[in-house]
Amino acid sequence: MSETKKEFKHISESQVTITQLMLPSHSNFSGKIHGGHILNLMDQIAFACASKHSGNYCVTASVNKVDFLNPIEVGELVTLKASINFTGRTSMVVGLQVESENIRTGEKKHCNSSYFTMVAKDENGKSTPIPGIILTTKDEIRRFSRSIIRQSEGRNRSSRFSSEVFKTEDYLHLFEGSNSKITLFEQN
Repeated sequence: MSETKKEFKHISESQVTITQLMLPSHSNFSGKIHGGHILNLMDQIAFACASKHSGNYCVTASVNKVDFLNPIEVGELVTLKASINFTGRTSMVVGLQVESENIRTGEKKHCNSSYFTMVAKDENGKSTPIPGIILTTKDEIRRFSRSIIRQSEGRNRSSRFSSEVFKTEDYLHLFEGSNSKITLFEQN
């Protein structure tokens, strides 16, 4: 007997939180936790949250802005929280927050926040429709709105810098005082 999927879900139905101890095997040459390890954990929790919401296998379509704000030390607990911020027809934006905690002192640090766009796939690997989300707080409405604006700005940025419309002379002023040297060769 097949279970019918919901048309809309509350955000709380698919929220995921994981906590993991950071081990020496996760560290880089300076003894801090390797950013690649944290990105891997972020991708896993984004997958879990998106799959839980959609009821399907999901793939990562894009990652928006990952800033590593504070280093994570070996021996700290890292907690990752994921929540659906936006739903489209087949895609969703998963908001992620990463926090570390020193076990001895109890000090907590916000390490980064990011947004993963995930796409639901059916058993044939084709994009498949997902449930929408039910927005119940001003913060949820703010996050949904922010995702819409971020998508629109991303499209505008991409079109402005496409090789067909980009005009070098419009941007040369940006290089004044930069750590760069332009030696422009004409191409035939």
